[in-house]
Amino acid sequence: QVRLVESGGGLVQTGGSLRLSCAASGFVFDINTMGWYRQAPGNQRELVAEISRYDTPDYADSVKGRFAISRDNAKATISLQMNNLKPEDTAVYYCNRIPNEPNWGQGTQVTVSS
Repeated sequence: QVRLVESGGGLVQTGGSLRLSCAASGFVFDINTMGWYRQAPGNQRELVAEISRYDTPDYADSVKGRFAISRDNAKATISLQMNNLKPEDTAVYYCNRIPNEPNWGQGTQVTVSS
């Protein structure tokens, strides 16, 4: 059974930093591309960062230069270091493999105050 558990969200001021973590289980982690997604109220869920099985990252233009994704295959986890946060980064953040598992985790709320 696939399980995705996100953590690390919180409330920060503009310009602040947060580090999100995602623990995955129930599938062969190290051969999968993994991604961080976010969904703000009224918006569709969007992919903000992904990391391939070969440790190659890619980012949405909106977060390039501010966010950094990493993975630890031994622990089956991915992380998202978010720096210079902006109010428009406010959203619930989720992780998933790509292609997506149908059952998403509960997500972790990130709120950036202006």
